[in-house]
Amino acid sequence: MISVKKDNIESRIADLREELTGIKEFPDSEFVSIIKELGFKCELCARCCTKEFNDHVFLLDIDIAVIKKIDPDSIIPAPYPEFCDQKGRFYVSGYALKTKTDGSCVFLENKRCKIYDSRPSICRVYPYMLHREADDSGKVDWRQISGLNEHGSYNFELEDSECEAIAQETRAYEEAYLRQMIGFFEAVGAYFQKNGLKHIQSIYDRKMREFLKGKCELDVFIYYNGGFEKYNLKPHTN
Repeated sequence: MISVKKDNIESRIADLREELTGIKEFPDSEFVSIIKELGFKCELCARCCTKEFNDHVFLLDIDIAVIKKIDPDSIIPAPYPEFCDQKGRFYVSGYALKTKTDGSCVFLENKRCKIYDSRPSICRVYPYMLHREADDSGKVDWRQISGLNEHGSYNFELEDSECEAIAQETRAYEEAYLRQMIGFFEAVGAYFQKNGLKHIQSIYDRKMREFLKGKCELDVFIYYNGGFEKYNLKPHTN
């Protein structure tokens, strides 16, 4: 039996805050240099809009407000819930976009995005996300790693102003994502403590196996706008 202990939650939050500080302190000039050196050019292959290439499209709170107006049925709980309490209820840090049976995004049609002007934040900055990654010498630092050399073209000449705009938008996304994760862990800690709940890994594993075999539904509490929204997730929901 594994409980959501206060010190464990605080440790996760501390790690996220450290990562947030790292993002804020990452020099603009260095990020711009990375983007400019990469010289990425989209070839409209739409591979990034499929499960084959990207596992799921995670949505920030600001994205949900937009997507719910366009099509509220297009969202589901993000995969891989972080917690499951003793009553078998799951808790996840946000929503994701549904996919079609072929694994493509619900908004993808003929290799084009039907909501391009209102597309989610992560779609706007892709592939310019920042990750802590070790280089060939083992030094860990902030690096841009997003399926490079698997799609698009490279070494195109980008204007400095374009690189600066990309860097600014990407930084804003990364900071918003980390703040949402911090808020989620804080909310889970407070909710579990208030209601005498615990995370139990054996229940998590058992119910997830049953769900993947189509034998049960899952009650999922999704973190949104500072609280939780309940969602009944049925087997084989994409």
